[in-house]
Amino acid sequence: MSAREVALQVVRDVFPSSGRERTAQEALDYRVREAKLDVRDRAFTTELAYGAIKMRRTLDWYLQPFLGERAAKLPLTTREILRLAIYELHYTHADAHATLYEFVEMAKRHGHRGLASLVNAVLRNYLREPPLEPERELFETEDEYLGTRHSLPTWLVRQWHSVFGGTMLEEICAGVNRPAQLTVSVDRRRMSVAELAENLRERSIESRPSPLVPESLLVQSGGAALLEESAQGRWWVQSESSAVSVEVLQPQPGERIADLCSGRGNKALQIGCRLDGEGSLCCIDRDSRKMRVLERRFDEHRLHASHVVADVRELEMNERFDRVLLDAPCSGTGVVGRHPEARWKKESGDGERLATTQGMLLDAAARLLYEGGALVYAVCSTDRRECAEVIDTFVRRNKLSRGLIPSQLEPFLTDAGDVLIPPGIDRRDGFYIARLEL
Repeated sequence: MSAREVALQVVRDVFPSSGRERTAQEALDYRVREAKLDVRDRAFTTELAYGAIKMRRTLDWYLQPFLGERAAKLPLTTREILRLAIYELHYTHADAHATLYEFVEMAKRHGHRGLASLVNAVLRNYLREPPLEPERELFETEDEYLGTRHSLPTWLVRQWHSVFGGTMLEEICAGVNRPAQLTVSVDRRRMSVAELAENLRERSIESRPSPLVPESLLVQSGGAALLEESAQGRWWVQSESSAVSVEVLQPQPGERIADLCSGRGNKALQIGCRLDGEGSLCCIDRDSRKMRVLERRFDEHRLHASHVVADVRELEMNERFDRVLLDAPCSGTGVVGRHPEARWKKESGDGERLATTQGMLLDAAARLLYEGGALVYAVCSTDRRECAEVIDTFVRRNKLSRGLIPSQLEPFLTDAGDVLIPPGIDRRDGFYIARLEL
């Protein structure tokens, strides 16, 4: 099976006409494994499928002059074939004639000769006279224009516009379409960041220390597979913005720390390494499968923590902690760049819906603090409703107040003193982090 055919299967798995949806990563892994693609074809399939998923609004803009009202009447598979073909022609260094031939043949296999003729005509017309790029004057609002140009839902662009203003809006929209920065957190008990950088340099992989987090190393994207294969419990892949949460927490050896909603444990590993065997760490999550993964990772890194499988909102514990990290479930609008389908699967009301849960989790987290303790709240979102508004409401009904933030994070401070990292800028994930002290 060809790489293009597998790419079509992946797209159809993500946007099925009926039945179960898969994530892009899940669909890609399954389809590539079934097709037994080699490394080169897998890379091409990934580029094609992920690109057509991510850029579908812009691709539909390019197709509109050639399809008009017929677009809505076409079979879904034919529309996906056209999107894949236009993506390959517009965004890759494709051999145009080979691309046209392959996708016309694909249209025959998945439809009939009439549909194949339509695909042939559309692609030939596109090659003969490519449509203009989206231009500002063709749209009623800046948000509509940027959403079409950078293939994002208008509601999301509007949300970023309201939070960050117009100055950096286009940079954010363009940035979330670039590859996210590959970052690793280094277990500094076993090797330094400088030693890992030198290790990578010997293998022709360039990197640089994070300016925000002392144990983070920013690595060029080509080193991903090598990094995971050679980690041996000395480092792990973790986004820089995610690691900032623990930098704000500032766990110290000898302290008692609770990590709520631990998941698979990137931040828990960071905390455990900083404690360096002194003090204690309690990881709490309601998903037992994730907790089993976390336990295996702690064994690999020779770390110890207690593990509690429970819903934090219903947690009843007599223990108290010096510091509590709450990595709350959120809409994830700050990380849409990492998941090509995410921008199309989320809804504008997600932030409002999740804010109630986040408030209850904060109340539960506060009950675990010693007097004088610190609570850090983190979400990979920049939606005000689950960021500043949740914290402002929580602070009003509790006796906690905002605490000090490490000085290197000053460029990201809001007027209230919280950390707000815009998505896409310098290839970072969008994150909101607040430190509260009792």
